Amino acid sequence: MMVVICGVTGAGKTSIALQLAYELGWHYIEGDDYHPVVNIEKMRRGIPLSDADRRPWLDALAHDLTRFAKCRLSFVATCSALKRDYRDRLRSTVPGIVFIQLTVAPDMLRKRVEARSNHFAGANLIDSQLMTFEALSADEGLIIEATGEIEDIVTVIRTKLNNEGMEAD
Repeated sequence: MMVVICGVTGAGKTSIALQLAYELGWHYIEGDDYHPVVNIEKMRRGIPLSDADRRPWLDALAHDLTRFAKCRLSFVATCSALKRDYRDRLRSTVPGIVFIQLTVAPDMLRKRVEARSNHFAGANLIDSQLMTFEALSADEGLIIEATGEIEDIVTVIRTKLNNEGMEAD
């Protein structure tokens, strides 16, 4: 099973993906680790990434996701995957990925991002990400409201995966 937790900055991707991977005993892959240094520096300065900026990042992430899939290793990965085109890019190299998109109100995103101090993506990127954001369609995966406790959100995800016959050990 291959799951990608996606959404805008501050949605809770890392926290939720870590907890889900832990509970399922699956591998965890942090999508932000695949950004080239130039992307990280742009985001630190509050400059939104373009499609061209995101291409090498998505390619590098897709490469590793493919390696995991070929080894038949279950994983939970994070990736903003803001546009359907980005999700299609990952899906084309790793068929069978289940996308779980986290949604959070903009004011909550700002509070979360302003409260964190160890991340390169600041609150000044939220508006551009929301403008770029394309919601998942019903055939792409699951949409989850991510405003409760992490454990509760993970329980909702696991229940929905089970109900869809997607969760495997």
